[in-house]
Amino acid sequence: MNIEWKIEKKRGNYRPLLHYTVTLNEFERGLCLPAVRVQSVIPKPPESSWSYCWPGQNERGEWIPSDWYLLMTPSHKDGSSSHTLKLPWRESNAYPEVEESFALLREAFERELFRAVDSAPLNLNGSMEMSSSMRKSVAPAYAAQRILRAVNR
Repeated sequence: MNIEWKIEKKRGNYRPLLHYTVTLNEFERGLCLPAVRVQSVIPKPPESSWSYCWPGQNERGEWIPSDWYLLMTPSHKDGSSSHTLKLPWRESNAYPEVEESFALLREAFERELFRAVDSAPLNLNGSMEMSSSMRKSVAPAYAAQRILRAVNR
């Protein structure tokens, strides 16, 4: 699995945008892994649909985070997914929780990967024939039927 991300912010009161893509490699896709979801430590800003945050409002005022983003790996069918999240405005432009959250996602994914790899492949074939005791019981009737068919031709 590969996780790539970038954070972009316009000058001014705009909130930064976190763009990320999670891509599974062919081996991981071939294991039919379920999508993994984790709660990140990235706080979802109030009024998260807004692309901006005025001074003194929301996260630029008295704000204690109460909601965090969920991060998710793609399904094995898709193999890749991209998302964009609005981050809370910060004067420092520092977002250490982004890398920490992707590390949590990677750990959860690797647990699922380990379980899938641990499930060994199987190719089992079998066959059975009539038991010898049944053959002995059926043999006289079978022989008689063949003789009668030969005579009736």
